Amino acid sequence: MPRPKTQADGAPLFRISNLSAGYDKKVVVKGVDLEVRAGDVVALIGPNGSGKSTILKTITRHLAPLAGAVELDGREISRWKTAEFARNLAVMLTDRPRTELLTCRDVVEAGRHPYTGRMGTLSPDDHSRVDEAMKTAHVEELAERDFMQISDGQRQRVMLARAIAQDPRVLVLDEPTSYLDIRYQIDLLRILRHLAKSRNVAVIMSIHELELAQKSADKVICVKDGRVFRAGAPEDIFTRETIGELYGLQHGTFNERFGSVEIGRPHGDAHTFVIAGAGTGSAVFRQLIRQGKAFYTGVLHEGDIDCELARDLAAECVAERAFEPIGDKTIARAKELLVHCARLIVCPAAFGTINARNAELVEFARSHGIEVMRACEGASEDSQLGWKG
Repeated sequence: MPRPKTQADGAPLFRISNLSAGYDKKVVVKGVDLEVRAGDVVALIGPNGSGKSTILKTITRHLAPLAGAVELDGREISRWKTAEFARNLAVMLTDRPRTELLTCRDVVEAGRHPYTGRMGTLSPDDHSRVDEAMKTAHVEELAERDFMQISDGQRQRVMLARAIAQDPRVLVLDEPTSYLDIRYQIDLLRILRHLAKSRNVAVIMSIHELELAQKSADKVICVKDGRVFRAGAPEDIFTRETIGELYGLQHGTFNERFGSVEIGRPHGDAHTFVIAGAGTGSAVFRQLIRQGKAFYTGVLHEGDIDCELARDLAAECVAERAFEPIGDKTIARAKELLVHCARLIVCPAAFGTINARNAELVEFARSHGIEVMRACEGASEDSQLGWKG
């Protein structure tokens, strides 16, 4: 196991100052400032073409800065010798290397070349580091497979193993979760967190999966239209307003509680009222959305998981204050909406103390000839959209 590498004075390990970057002297992104300390996991998010990959390719020396400074350990990256730079920074870009007759182990062993002599001969310690890296990335079983004959997802994991074998202080990854199924996406991010916290590796990555960035990054950089739009902790960045503005969402919303984007409510009048609560209504809400049916819901309580989702999906969500019994005004508003509906769907199996008055809605519906249906747990959409009377 490599010895953890630390910054004795707490200074940034990697610093970007007023960076302008691009191709053939054409600026793609400008005014970038970023400080990364050992052990940080930094995620770059933003629309396609906003400049995320250009930033990463510049800090890895694939592109020369057009203006500004990029420093590793207080020294401009252009002043580092190639082998020395490779011993300190590893990169995993979206582009796949084209290899001929190389096994996956050969590819991972390439990560040790910055440490070998002119002959490129690996020492017993190098072989041990390769073994450990392949084990960490869960690619031991691919060791003797032809690198070009495995899947894109498997190649992604092999390239991660190569980067780990390089034993860097900074690890730069461009869309590392691309090509990976959810199991390996989670596994990869778990590995990156482990490298950051156990070895003090600074991780800088671009990523499209917002829910994964929200859960794995210490710092999030929002890139939009060639500039850093906003930067901060995940708790400050992953809000409805910031994500909506960053991506220009017009027909959907970002739900910060779920870490997901909701498609949005259908147009038209609502003819269905849903009594939900404590997560019992979420599946029904989404079934209605898939069917293009607008709906009302209530009476929910502020902070309830169904209430959080309903604010994005329902035509109107009737809500009471958290932990308070349903009041007269709130139940009256629910009845005002319900009287215009053709059916009432009841999701909870029973009502408790603070939502007991929802039972009034059931009796109100029956007295007004409104069809009352109970959510059918586990049923398919083909059987009355998963509900029963």
